[in-house]
Amino acid sequence: MATVPRHTISRQDLPDREPALPEHTTQLLERIHKAPFALESAMSTALVTAYERSVQDPAAAWLESWESWVVAMQCGAAIFAAATTAEAGVECLIHHETRTVPAFTSPESFVDAGHWTTSFYLAVICRNAQRITDLCNVPTEALRASGAVYDEFNYAWIETLKSFWLGRPDFSERLVEAARGTDPDATSFVAPDHVSQIVWPPMDLLRWRATGSHDEFNRSLEEALRAHKAYWTADQERADSCYGWVALAPLAMACLAQDADFPLEVESEYLPKHLVEGTWAAEFPT
Repeated sequence: MATVPRHTISRQDLPDREPALPEHTTQLLERIHKAPFALESAMSTALVTAYERSVQDPAAAWLESWESWVVAMQCGAAIFAAATTAEAGVECLIHHETRTVPAFTSPESFVDAGHWTTSFYLAVICRNAQRITDLCNVPTEALRASGAVYDEFNYAWIETLKSFWLGRPDFSERLVEAARGTDPDATSFVAPDHVSQIVWPPMDLLRWRATGSHDEFNRSLEEALRAHKAYWTADQERADSCYGWVALAPLAMACLAQDADFPLEVESEYLPKHLVEGTWAAEFPT
């Protein structure tokens, strides 16, 4: 069993176990029926709480940790449901309540490729197949309409994830397109170290997951976590950022492998054990 230790975290201002969500997040949830843009803020704050809780609960053994991950996932899914519905609004289960989210009447800046990808990873981690499928049915044109600027490989990667999940025959073609897009000569908006250490590894992992290559997947997973660690320890500012305390994309790929009965042979606090194993998945409706 290979082990990739998480880097030392020096921050002290971390959330306690209770409440499951900070008051600010619950206040945002109470506003979404009249201010749907609060969904993006609620997603962000719930995800930050999940990351920060991983310091004291690295295995995600606390129910409160699971709550944070689920709420972040639910808010992300609701963003894209509200952005693509033809109705006046959508009913979304968020934090144990069915809430009415008004439809977005014009393109929103956060209905973009970055939020879609994060929402997809979260839905995979939370084992919510319907939400994954719903996300895969969001037209990529709707993401481009946000006005947010991304390199083309981001959209190619989104199409790859859609093809993988929906079982489309163009999966290999889409994956090659996404991988080629990470060439330094093809990128404009992302630093080279981010591309090589954060963007490329999940593409390699999905290749081995799709081909059922257990040994290659484990080798790639260890390399992905070491690359993640190298990126997030390049300077103190990165090391202090909670966004590096869990390897979100490799975690999602590990969950896909776990659910396909891959023998996972890599352990790390970057991959909370109970999220990988899906321990909490049936605890309550998500």
